[in-house]
Amino acid sequence: MLEQVFRDEWGRVLASIVGFLGDIELAEDAAQDAFAIAAERWPRDGIPVKPTGWLITTARNRAIDRIRRERALAIKTEQLVRDMRDISEETMDETAAFPDERLELIFACCHPALALDAQVGLTLRTLGGLSTEEIARAFLVPFETMSKRLTRAKHKIRNAGIPFAVPPDHLLPQRLDAVLAVIYLIFNEGWGGGRIDLSAEAIRLGRAVVELMPDEAEAHALLALMLMGQARSAARFRGGELVLLDDQDRALWNQRQIDEGRKLLERALTLHGGGPYIMQAAIADLHLQQPRNWEQIALLYRSLEYFTNSPVVTMNRAIAVAELEGPEAALALLDRLELDDYRYYHSTRADLLRRLGRDNEARAAYARALQLTEPGPEQRFLDRRLANLSDSADQHIGS
Repeated sequence: MLEQVFRDEWGRVLASIVGFLGDIELAEDAAQDAFAIAAERWPRDGIPVKPTGWLITTARNRAIDRIRRERALAIKTEQLVRDMRDISEETMDETAAFPDERLELIFACCHPALALDAQVGLTLRTLGGLSTEEIARAFLVPFETMSKRLTRAKHKIRNAGIPFAVPPDHLLPQRLDAVLAVIYLIFNEGWGGGRIDLSAEAIRLGRAVVELMPDEAEAHALLALMLMGQARSAARFRGGELVLLDDQDRALWNQRQIDEGRKLLERALTLHGGGPYIMQAAIADLHLQQPRNWEQIALLYRSLEYFTNSPVVTMNRAIAVAELEGPEAALALLDRLELDDYRYYHSTRADLLRRLGRDNEARAAYARALQLTEPGPEQRFLDRRLANLSDSADQHIGS
């Protein structure tokens, strides 16, 4: 139960304490103390009626104690004590209504003054509740490296006076785009590496943004996109091997997540959204349908391409073009792109070359994709494709 409360409520507890203190590091220490006290007391005394309120109150009290001990902040201590003079831990637990300050914390973590890797790490640490070790493992960097990144980011927020506040209206679209981009990056890191837990954290963060900003179409669309992807997670792997969409067992798909994703997409359209996440969610929905409408998929990718000017989008449009016009036309699109460091570019190109019977070129493309792929199901899938091409060549020579 405590672990579930931690996962569900860590972000809100921490956000409340950050808003109270204005310091992420001090707030993290206080929140961790509160959860440690809960782990000791709750099994003995029972779970409070309002566990979140109990945790926030306990964390605030621990922060006050620490500030009091650190005498340098005596003035702030007096103010904090005055603010809480008439509020006891017990009354807070039963009756207090705490403001939800997660949104302010999300925007602080995704402030453009911070590097992207710091934005991602801080968001996972503060809102997702992941440990520094978990974040380092997810992004394949040493623990010490990630720890230093997070520490630098927290210090920059404090020293630069980055506000814990929702940006003014004229800055909101740009800043919301950054928040959504960070969440989607977290999802894709989990999705591409088979880390369902990391993808689930991104969905958790996406739900928080939708809850806190219910009139933002792109927030609904991003959550829809992630849910429709996550719905296929049980069917994506079989015996440790990657299974392509066309070969997946649809009975393993999570229909509840698909239905929820489609409702969120409808909500985004009702809000008159027309951004990139709406287009991507619509494409994801079309991929779930049988037979697939490749013309509609290609048109949506064309619109998304115009909107983003992204070569990765063009690469995905080429896959639809291959279904409509053949692999030669798709390959012509790919060969115009500069994506030599992108593994999916090479694996897509390899598949088109294989379909055209250009096996030597296909083997080279698969080999390049393998160089760019971390060990795991995707790498094993590419190894198998490369081995199949080599077997075919051997059989041809033997005949």
